[in-house]
Amino acid sequence: MPIATKIAGYISRSSWIRKMFEEGERLRRIHGAENVFDFTIGNPDVEPPPEFQEEFRRLAAHPVPGMHRYMSNAGYQETRAAVAEVLTEAAGFGVGAEHVVMTCGAGGALNVVLKTILNPGEEVIILTPYFVEYKFYIDNHGGVPVEVWTDRTTFQLDLDAIGAAITRKTRAIIICSPNNPTGVIYPAESLEALGRLVAAKEREFDRQIYVISDEPYARIAYDGKHVPNIFRYVKSSVIVTSHSKDLALPGERIGYLAANPRSRNVEQFMEGAIFSNRVLGFVNAPALMQRLVTKLQRASVDIGEYQAKRDLFCDNLTAMGFELVKPDGAFYLFPKSPMADDVEFVKLAQKHLILLVPGAGFGAPGFFRIAYCVDRGMIERSLPAWRALAAEAGLKG
Repeated sequence: MPIATKIAGYISRSSWIRKMFEEGERLRRIHGAENVFDFTIGNPDVEPPPEFQEEFRRLAAHPVPGMHRYMSNAGYQETRAAVAEVLTEAAGFGVGAEHVVMTCGAGGALNVVLKTILNPGEEVIILTPYFVEYKFYIDNHGGVPVEVWTDRTTFQLDLDAIGAAITRKTRAIIICSPNNPTGVIYPAESLEALGRLVAAKEREFDRQIYVISDEPYARIAYDGKHVPNIFRYVKSSVIVTSHSKDLALPGERIGYLAANPRSRNVEQFMEGAIFSNRVLGFVNAPALMQRLVTKLQRASVDIGEYQAKRDLFCDNLTAMGFELVKPDGAFYLFPKSPMADDVEFVKLAQKHLILLVPGAGFGAPGFFRIAYCVDRGMIERSLPAWRALAAEAGLKG
């Protein structure tokens, strides 16, 4: 075999999201793009906010001498300071530039954190349903993923289940709020309880257990809700995030990691993270993007557009008989499959030229994911197909 056996095996069971996206390409060639309703991938259809374009033009017109040279592996000091200023406001206590490392998106940040903290064979708890790449990232650094279900009715944290899963080998817990794929936000009281649980387990096992908060959707929250800052509630916490969603820059791969300054051994953690950033080959986040986002830490795309799409979809699907938890944020729906086999339901949807991702792709058979970060017109055009699909699946709206 010309490639590693492990990688060959991973390819065979890799991301359902990409598989369905590729199926969409095939169907579009056959039926025309306007007749295929692709809800598979979280690729924002909106453009970056005006502030981004303004800053882009300003930098192009007035380039900073040396702006394309090497920099510190942690990133530009002014960019890290701008991130830290916003985190300080959210946390309610001082977060410094020294607690921030600029990274190649949230995926890069998460790999840096895992390389920094994991010894071979140590466990990382991931909460089902989960973003499938978590398992591959954990394996990258010799860790062992441990799947723990959230509440199957609300998708909120099941603290008893998390507590039961923590062992002497547990090194980290990954949470994502607003969640991909469910869109739920974990409220402050849940995070506070998680902080107490983790602190108790740290004392019991005499080892540090990190809570890694994956937050690319943190600014996309609806109905006046907000995402609580993890630093307030969990001392041993690290934020990993990107500007892929809040600034609609997924192709630019710009994000950061930030460590809770109140965490034990935070200085050593930061040294390890900066080193890991370098040796993993990310080296540092793109120079131009760092300069661009420095002044955009309070900017965001129009959240109202996403909320309107959520409401349009939720109102229509529930009227058709689909069961779902109305999301608090992000831009996904995660309804219950009307058929016992979610993969078969997704195949049935393809007959109606609707492309979805089965819940099995998120460790949660019996559900399916809809990404509604698409043109509103496509959602509206798809509704007759959804009604036909619902009827064929036996739903009674």
